[in-house]
Amino acid sequence: MNMLSTFIKPMHREGYRFVGIFAAITLVLFLICQPLGWIGVGLTVWCYYFFRDPDRVTPVRDGLIVSPADGVVSLIGKAPPPEELGLGTDPMMRVAIFMNVFNCHVNRAPIGGIVEKIAYHPGKFFNASLDKASTDNERNGLAIRLDDGRAIGVVQIAGLVARRIVCEVDEGVALQTGQRFGMIRFGSRLDVYLPGGVAPLVTVGQSMIAGETVLADLLSDEPERRGACR
Repeated sequence: MNMLSTFIKPMHREGYRFVGIFAAITLVLFLICQPLGWIGVGLTVWCYYFFRDPDRVTPVRDGLIVSPADGVVSLIGKAPPPEELGLGTDPMMRVAIFMNVFNCHVNRAPIGGIVEKIAYHPGKFFNASLDKASTDNERNGLAIRLDDGRAIGVVQIAGLVARRIVCEVDEGVALQTGQRFGMIRFGSRLDVYLPGGVAPLVTVGQSMIAGETVLADLLSDEPERRGACR
């Protein structure tokens, strides 16, 4: 890896239009006032950075569940999954990952399986870090059926700033662990609903890397972890 590739990353196609708009506005700002133009340059670079889509090295082994998003674990606990996903009404262990406007927003499959159902639910735009965002905010959920018959839910939740959820897969598609399946523009959250008896191997406040950080292990009987600031 050279120095250039450290800073220059591929960009998701959703970003081309926005970067073009930011760049055009920047040119106008330079014509009006040079200092404003340089502010525009900074915002254009940020826009490109927001839509970056770097490759990730996904750990591969049966049973591993990886983080579907970059960000910070904001909530861990049992909650009923969205009813539109058809995963039942019993509470499932939920891990919520909050993405701020500086995180990479490309979402990845937490585990390989068949996309059994995709369900969009319109809603509000509360701060995605709040617990009520799971039920009240605009969301798009995927139910992924595993080879052993169990299912995992992964839900894209729009946030205070986000106004567009992008899902790039269809029902019936076979996903691989870490495979890209969509993104959310400008700040949001991903919830993962784990099968019964599966404990998360992450803690609240932990930083996550989509497609790389191991979130849980279906084959492990390790108890739920606790975190401590050092």
